Amino acid sequence: MSTTVKNRVQLVGNIGNTPEVKAFDNGKLAKFSVATADYKKNKDGEFITETHWHNVIAWGKLAEVAEKLFVKGSQVLIDGKLTTSNYTDKEGKKRYVTEIVANELVLMNKKQG
Repeated sequence: MSTTVKNRVQLVGNIGNTPEVKAFDNGKLAKFSVATADYKKNKDGEFITETHWHNVIAWGKLAEVAEKLFVKGSQVLIDGKLTTSNYTDKEGKKRYVTEIVANELVLMNKKQG
């Protein structure tokens, strides 16, 4: 039996910042963060919320959608894949960045003002 492993991630969370959008010759790029929450019991048996932050990038039409509709606090569903890159910082240390490259974005609700 052959098993194919796919690089796929799905998140439902809240947008942490208004997308930063850049225009290139071949289209737009949007970068933003999304917060997800886990609920668990601590050592005293009390339920606590643990927030996790995820960096998301969207290209082309998805970037345009994010630019027009996404605001801080809105709930969004993201379907995409994980990518990791690295760079060397000013102190000469190698740093790694993991991002979700969006294949699909669904605005679940609009932030109420």
